[in-house]
Amino acid sequence: MRPIILLAVAALAAGLTACSESNTQELKIHHLMPPRAPTHTKLIVPWCKKIEKESDGELKCRIYPAMQLGGSPTQLYDQVKDGVVDIIWTVPGYSAGRFPSIEVFELPFMMQDTEATSKALWDYVAENKLGEFDDVHLLAMHVHGPGYFHMVDKPVTSRADLQGLKIRAPTRQTNKFIEQLGATPVGMPIPQVPEALAKGVIDGTIVPYEIVPAIKADELTRFHSETPSSEPAIYTTTLLFAMNKARYEGLSAKQKEVLDANSGVELSGLAGRIFGEADVAGKATLDPDSINVIPPEEIEEWKKLAQPVITGWVDEMDGRGADGNALLNSARRLTQKYNP
Repeated sequence: MRPIILLAVAALAAGLTACSESNTQELKIHHLMPPRAPTHTKLIVPWCKKIEKESDGELKCRIYPAMQLGGSPTQLYDQVKDGVVDIIWTVPGYSAGRFPSIEVFELPFMMQDTEATSKALWDYVAENKLGEFDDVHLLAMHVHGPGYFHMVDKPVTSRADLQGLKIRAPTRQTNKFIEQLGATPVGMPIPQVPEALAKGVIDGTIVPYEIVPAIKADELTRFHSETPSSEPAIYTTTLLFAMNKARYEGLSAKQKEVLDANSGVELSGLAGRIFGEADVAGKATLDPDSINVIPPEEIEEWKKLAQPVITGWVDEMDGRGADGNALLNSARRLTQKYNP
């Protein structure tokens, strides 16, 4: 009788193990940033460890940074939409004009606190229901810290310093503002920036401090010009963490519960905070003497130059059948709601 009981127990244990193994889901995550970037080390890797622990090992990640699975950064959204990968982190603005409604957060002087603006961005997408992201399952939407100028040959102290220079910027709205300031905007994904700086294709780039070490801007540029901390940022970029819709729907109830508990407005705010904190470490890699603050009176003039960019976005949204002013007011109201 005892051997039979032992065999039954062994069979049950084997069955439970097989069941557990069959429930294990490996999520393939693809993103464009290098492995040393905060996106990878501070956001995605810890998030993966957290969902694995909370799912009792049923959710596991295999992360592919720096476009290791192929394609270009502009193709990441379609890769997750089409199920080529399970999850992506990307810059929606690399697909120019594809997600125009969230560009309101990329307008000049819209963002001052990364966590607050990230929460506002998540709520804005949920509140306005424009359908731009209906073909994926959103996990988080967030922004990075204030974008500053990182220049090869001279600092930026006024608009005059930018005349005729080629400046890399990440999004449509930032490109338009760079043009208003008198520079020639050059759009390119962040992985291309180091080579462009090294070869003199661009005279400088506008990025937050957090990404400076990852793109070697601490080595390739000599002057770093920031706006006063009391002022809103010249620009920020909207960022996206999303999952294939069918892949999400195919998870068990328990696995969905874990993902849901680790996504949404709180994850968005956390991501914003992580990027804001990473600015401190990025700035610390620079010689303090290489950093200057653009005078407040100059920034006041820049705000006037930003108005055509803001009006242009409102008009574009009106032309697409949306209420541009209502969307602008929604973004401002939600940002104010979360601002410290």
